[in-house]
Amino acid sequence: MVNINKDRILEGAGFIKGINCADLTVCENADSFLQSAMWGRFKSRFGWEAKAFVVDWAEGGEKPLLVLSRRIAPGIIMAYIPWGPELPEGFPNDPHVKEEAAAELAHALRPFLPGAAFIRFDPPWFSVDGDFPPELSAPFKRAAADIQPPDTVLIDLAQGEEAILAAMKPKWRYNIALAEKRGVVVTSDGEKALDVFYRLLKETAARDGIAIRGIEYYRTLFDECGKEAAANGSGEVHLKLHLYTAVHEGDALAAIIVLFRGKEASYLYGASANIKRNLMASYALQWRAMQEAKAFGCKEYDLFGIPPDENPEHPMAGLYRFKTGFGGRIIHRSGSWDYIYRTALCALFSGAERLRKKIRDRRKRRVSG
Repeated sequence: MVNINKDRILEGAGFIKGINCADLTVCENADSFLQSAMWGRFKSRFGWEAKAFVVDWAEGGEKPLLVLSRRIAPGIIMAYIPWGPELPEGFPNDPHVKEEAAAELAHALRPFLPGAAFIRFDPPWFSVDGDFPPELSAPFKRAAADIQPPDTVLIDLAQGEEAILAAMKPKWRYNIALAEKRGVVVTSDGEKALDVFYRLLKETAARDGIAIRGIEYYRTLFDECGKEAAANGSGEVHLKLHLYTAVHEGDALAAIIVLFRGKEASYLYGASANIKRNLMASYALQWRAMQEAKAFGCKEYDLFGIPPDENPEHPMAGLYRFKTGFGGRIIHRSGSWDYIYRTALCALFSGAERLRKKIRDRRKRRVSG
């Protein structure tokens, strides 16, 4: 039985003691940038509504929660929890227990989400290397498409630079040195270099058959990150968005956007030119970003997305080889899962989403083939 009292839900028993509506600022200390206040404000500028809550867990106390929602049809919305819920320390480290907690949370959130057909989770818990986390069970249903990449590579920045390099494949260390030897220069110009980045991104999209957003999406991300950094009155910057560009004799060869936030650095977006690919500019970019993230105080560098395994037939097999060559841990999350509130409406949306994914995958296979 769920009792609603103004902005508070109280559960008689289970994993959740209570849920409070809250100001978005409570998410500033979230573990992941995808659960942060900055991310909520950013996504709210592109059609999403950002709602913040404080979840009082029976095991471990309170944690913030960011829930995004958007309209998918007149009077119908989807809700989405990116890399959440974040669970408190001391919560049982059992994926099945965590799944039950997520189901209870979805049930408790429903009164706060009028018109929602379903709520989508990207659970943040993961398995390492060859182990894959178990799939969620009913009442969860596998989403037709993942929103966040379930699989990625995490580089340990707590170790020294020599140890980071030693963990890479020999060819990767060679390519980093080769780029420097042949005169590739990496610059960090931030938002000023967005036009160059976007030109390279369009070139990459045409080559790899991928869809991209308009340049204002990336400009807005820089704007929101800049606002949060400026609003931090402590004088200690805990968030910074970087744009690195690799240049050779006046030619921009590649560019990446990397977010430094607290103990985590995340490689978000990358682009490269069709020319001078033998100069290994992308290797130099990643190494520069890792070095600066380490100096910033980050303990991990997330390469943010690879195929689930080393399958040469996968349309993004080259991405797997490139990112795993930098060493680190390969981790696997369970992907996107829907807790369904309105079955028929969710089925219609899933069918359309599945069709869009099939078209995108066919385009990628055609380009890679």
